[in-house]
Amino acid sequence: MDPLVLLVFVLVYLGMILGRLPGLALDRTGLALLGAIVLLAGDRLSLEQAVAAVDLPTLALLFGLMVVSAQFRLGGFYSQITARLAAARLSPPALLALLMAAAGLLSALLANDIVCLAMTPVLIAGCLRRGLDPVPFALALAAAANIGSAATLIGNPQNMLIGQVLGLSFAGYLATAIVPTLLGLVAAWAVVTWLHRGRWRAHGAALAVEAPGFNRWQSGKGMIILTILVAIFLWGGWPRDLAALAAAGLLLTSRRMASRQMLGLVDWQLLVLFAGLFVVNHALQASGAPERALAWLAAQGLDLTRPLWLFPATVVLSNLVSNVPAVMLLLPAAGPSQAGALLALASTLAGNLILVGSIANLIVVDQAGLLGVQIGWRQHARVGVPVTLASLALCAGWLWLMGP
Repeated sequence: MDPLVLLVFVLVYLGMILGRLPGLALDRTGLALLGAIVLLAGDRLSLEQAVAAVDLPTLALLFGLMVVSAQFRLGGFYSQITARLAAARLSPPALLALLMAAAGLLSALLANDIVCLAMTPVLIAGCLRRGLDPVPFALALAAAANIGSAATLIGNPQNMLIGQVLGLSFAGYLATAIVPTLLGLVAAWAVVTWLHRGRWRAHGAALAVEAPGFNRWQSGKGMIILTILVAIFLWGGWPRDLAALAAAGLLLTSRRMASRQMLGLVDWQLLVLFAGLFVVNHALQASGAPERALAWLAAQGLDLTRPLWLFPATVVLSNLVSNVPAVMLLLPAAGPSQAGALLALASTLAGNLILVGSIANLIVVDQAGLLGVQIGWRQHARVGVPVTLASLALCAGWLWLMGP
């Protein structure tokens, strides 16, 4: 085992756990990029090998769908939907159910992080305007976005990676994931409703938030292209990455929507994180260490190729290093389509457990904080822990019924 490769891998994944390395102003993305640079400068990989290690179809799919989501955000679609939801004259539990259904559906088809980023400020303002406590609704938004994104292979970055690397069928995965996703949303609604029963009201000053104005044509154009794109994913023979790039190209060819604005909403940090981790993981994989580690674990009775062990390992690792790095580490253990579905569902649903379990959680809390609504670790855990345990239990039961 090459000491430099091992050292880079350990430091990068330690950074994934801590969010940074002590004494350095490097976040997870910076650490992954630095790790790749060290391996290149240390002559452990050639530039050609590093480029080959990056899964370009996954990055292309991710980029294309980010552009599609940017179209909806700039067209004011998210803001319009959220404003209408917040103004609906419904009881708080009914309003919560409608919000979670909308967030879950949007997150299944568009990037859940951007859904949370666009919806949270408008939701907070709408709740305060009605005299409702925005905290349960914000927590429900994050939970629903995480759970809803598990329904498809385009709902979040780790699902895109799993679908591309394992070559999973879009329709086949949807058939497996839709039931545990719906059950998880119901369970999350029940948890939030029970915990906040009789405590929906709060006094707070009404807020005015800046949001893109609703543009019917731009939002409609985005909806048409998204519908065609999903139809291609379900029934077409076109590779998903190329279809997503074609959709992005059509949307960028606009007389009204500036490409600078749309590309400014692309999460370049996430794309760089993927690229860096691809290179670091490839270097470790080439050393044979992962295969030896899997064989050693199997000899100890912890065979990660079996669902019984892959499921809890995914949950634990996703909360230690975040779900994207966890999935990259565990992909070698996931071969059949059922194992791929297990990996996608478990890594996504586990994101609700703690505040740093998913970027969607952090976005909601940060956006709420900017508007004076503070949500701490304990408040999140009070909802996140039971939601995660319930959704994972329902998912495990469904996968067990589905069989191998």
